[in-house]
Amino acid sequence: MAFWSCCPWLVLLCAYTWGHPKPVDQKTEDVRNCSTSPQYLPVTAVNTTVRLNALRQQMHTKNLSAYIIPDTDAHMSEYIGEHDKRRAWITGFTGSAGTAVVTMEKAGLWTDSRYWTQAEREIDCNWELHKEVGTAPIVKWLLTKIPAGGRVGFDPFLFSISSWKSYNMTLQGSDRELVSITTNLVDLVWGSERPPVPSQPIYILQEAFTGSTWQEKVSCIRSQMQKHPKTPTAVLLSALDETAWLFNLRSSDIPYNPFFYSYTLLTDSSIRLFVNKSRFNSETLQYLNSSCTGSMCVQLKDYSQVRDSVQAYASGAVRVWIGTSSTTYGLYKVIPEEKLVADTYSPVMVTKAVKNSKEQDLLRASHVRDAVPVIRYLVWLEKNVPKGTVNEFSGAELLDKFRGEEELSSGPSFETISASGLNAALAHYSPTKEFHRKLSSDEMYLVDSGGQYWDGTTDITRTVHWGTPSAFQKEAYTRVLIGNIDLSRLVFPASTSGKMVEAFARRALWEVGLNYGHGTGHGIGNFLSVHEWPVGFQSNSINMGKGMFTSIEPGYYQDEEFGIRLEDVALVVEAKTKYPGTYLTFEVISLVPYDRNLIDVSLLSPEQLQYLNNYYQTIREKVGPELQRRQLLEEFAWLQQHTEPLSSRALCSTSSATMLAVSAFVILGWSV
Repeated sequence: MAFWSCCPWLVLLCAYTWGHPKPVDQKTEDVRNCSTSPQYLPVTAVNTTVRLNALRQQMHTKNLSAYIIPDTDAHMSEYIGEHDKRRAWITGFTGSAGTAVVTMEKAGLWTDSRYWTQAEREIDCNWELHKEVGTAPIVKWLLTKIPAGGRVGFDPFLFSISSWKSYNMTLQGSDRELVSITTNLVDLVWGSERPPVPSQPIYILQEAFTGSTWQEKVSCIRSQMQKHPKTPTAVLLSALDETAWLFNLRSSDIPYNPFFYSYTLLTDSSIRLFVNKSRFNSETLQYLNSSCTGSMCVQLKDYSQVRDSVQAYASGAVRVWIGTSSTTYGLYKVIPEEKLVADTYSPVMVTKAVKNSKEQDLLRASHVRDAVPVIRYLVWLEKNVPKGTVNEFSGAELLDKFRGEEELSSGPSFETISASGLNAALAHYSPTKEFHRKLSSDEMYLVDSGGQYWDGTTDITRTVHWGTPSAFQKEAYTRVLIGNIDLSRLVFPASTSGKMVEAFARRALWEVGLNYGHGTGHGIGNFLSVHEWPVGFQSNSINMGKGMFTSIEPGYYQDEEFGIRLEDVALVVEAKTKYPGTYLTFEVISLVPYDRNLIDVSLLSPEQLQYLNNYYQTIREKVGPELQRRQLLEEFAWLQQHTEPLSSRALCSTSSATMLAVSAFVILGWSV
């Protein structure tokens, strides 16, 4: 109140404005009802009767009692192409996580809480929805649905090694058999309706946007093979980003990811790339030295030959190095155990996690440019949300449009999370054209978005409130911000695991009994994956090292009310310490200010406040000139206002009063 007492006219002006809230579009949940007669299905539900009957006929020919349909592809990709969305096609459920199981009499879908409502809108009454995940509940259900002696089929190229081990172990002693079926039964049923395999060109990423040549990368991996204590003779690469990174090649087979379907078998004397050769032009063929057979010549093999080729290679006196996190059981099982060199992550996965100086500069530059569309969007929202004309979906579309106008843009890096009010309490909610809410000045709004650029991949989350947040909302927001700051400014010994320092992002929340249920961060690529493993703060992440990039994204979610997340991308750099030693810290490269309206400065320590003001000065220095260069004068003025130094004292300075007045005018829709 001390802050407002110096500006009574602003109190009256904003009280008038906030006293007339805009209506909020609250759509009813149109979900299936299988208990009525007749059963009720929303228009969004898919009739799967014919599909299930056809699948059961295929199961009968294979003498199967059940068939498991996971939600991945043959490369264990996080995002999958339309060609590989088998579970979505057989169930009608389009969520990104879930497993379907079909028996001769029943069909079940397992998914997590993010997708329960969506599933009820999309699946018909042929399906039981199970609100749990993991192997154990699926096997428990199977044991009640199929008789002793039953055979449970699966596609070995859609099962990770760990999934196969989990199902196999859980079924042991149950008198049910897990059976590998190399021909996918859903594909047989899908038939001609199945989307075609992508055929767009695979292109060379220009040298200006790469950190090393493909020849240098190949030499580096071969050097690691020679130094490995088990002296592997080959490395098998299954993850799509591994091959894309190794050869500096890109395409667009996978939504939001510049990858192409491929495998690589890199031996000590040869390079085999399994891919659709027709997608290369003559320039790319020459670039890969594909016309020769030497150790630095890329032999192009048909994509479908990978299993037979690996099996033939493994019959010799060899050892094959794999990353178990991205290798399917279908390839794993053709390599004799005594010839396997198995690590969680392949040497390519670990090597590309550490960016060299050129790659670091490229990623920094992409984040400077990426700040521009985010700031444009936030300025536009401030002007238009009070009019009641913006909803979650239209807002997300506009932000994607702003990003698409940026230099070197190659589209979004994931589906934009645009969530208002209670929808933001769902950590990974995304609106659709049919289901969304209007944005309101009376609610918090969370936007998590990112872009793919030729020089880097971006991911940033900001949470804002255009009206009067509650005291609890401000406290929760500020404590999330403190967690972001405390982890970002942390100094820690080199080779520390991310899991060991992750608690710094939660400490301020824990102090008052709050927490969040998702991870604190993930790696990010150079025009590659927005979620690039194995960097991050999970228990299975590799130790932190200089040159790695990770997101830092604490949050808080109040069920049925609001959600908060503040996400930045940071580079691991050497820390300057008083005494000699090898210590690391983070350099934040995301450059968009936080919402001043939600910060309770009294909760910040002097060190946290100084860090925040230094960060704001960095934003001014790096993003300000970019806005001026483009003549984005309104956005530049907004940036200047939102990066003014914060004071620990609640004083009504002239600059603060001016900013409040401008905000009030914007809420009223007046021009300033």
